[in-house]
Formats: sequence, structure tokens, C-alpha cells
Amino acid sequence: MRALTPEEARNERVIRTLYSLAEAKSKDTPKFVSMFADGGYFNDEAAGKKYYGKDIGYTVDVYATAFPDMHRELYQMYFMDDVVAVQLSLNGTHKGDLVLPAGTIPPTGKAMHTPCCDVFHVNKDGKVVSFDCYVAVPILLEQIGVFMNLQAAFRR
Repeated sequence: MRALTPEEARNERVIRTLYSLAEAKSKDTPKFVSMFADGGYFNDEAAGKKYYGKDIGYTVDVYATAFPDMHRELYQMYFMDDVVAVQLSLNGTHKGDLVLPAGTIPPTGKAMHTPCCDVFHVNKDGKVVSFDCYVAVPILLEQIGVFMNLQAAFRR
């Protein structure tokens, strides 16, 4: 494995800090949001929603509520210029309401270990310009036990 450039090493620190601010045990949504550049965004690809400004922290709060033991396991980070791609899993126990655009899934008590890939652009000031999140939602829904009866699982 090659050594990281100073910029890549800084970008790795930025992304690891961002993830730590989204963990259930150390969640700090305002600090999470502050790590984004002006005009920066979080793009929840699975939900088809892009968040700007203080709304960037919305999904951090949603997942921490639904999975109060939420944590991420980072498997691999890839670097190219200002881009960081991360292979990871989202892990936790579904103990709270999971609010999705289509409705709310009440707690099932089941664990998730859901694959995810995140792609970031970090500017020269160490601020996140973009965060595109690709969660394997069908796997998440299967793991919490609602995939085969998704419509019945939603509370409207």
C-alpha cells in the first residue's frame, strides 16, 4: 500500500472525524454539520434526497434514533485527489422509529449490519463539499425483518 500524501492524510482525518460525530455514543449533529463547506451537501442516494445547511444532520439524527447503538465499521478507504471513497457497514439494533420518506417503521428489535459505500469530496480547507451515501437498503430492510412485507411495516 502506498503512503498517503499530506492532503490525503488530512482528508482521512476529516472523514474519520465526520463518522465519529455520527456515531450514537458520540453523536454531535451540530459539529457534524459544521464540517461541511458553505453550499456543501449530504446526498442520501437511497432516499433520493439531498440535504444542505443544518438539514445535513437530519439522517444522523434519524439513524441514531432508530438505532441507538448505531456504529460504523470502516473496511477500506480509497483516495484520489480531493475524493475519498469508503466501504463500510452500518451496524446497530432497531430500537426506535425508523423514519423514511415512504413512512415510519416501528422498532423490530433486530440487528443490522448493512453494507454501505460513501463518496466524499473534501476541499483544500478540510471541509466536506459533498457526501454521497449509498446504503444497501434492501439488505437493511431484510435484516430488520420488514423487506417481504414492506407496505405493512409502514405506519402512516
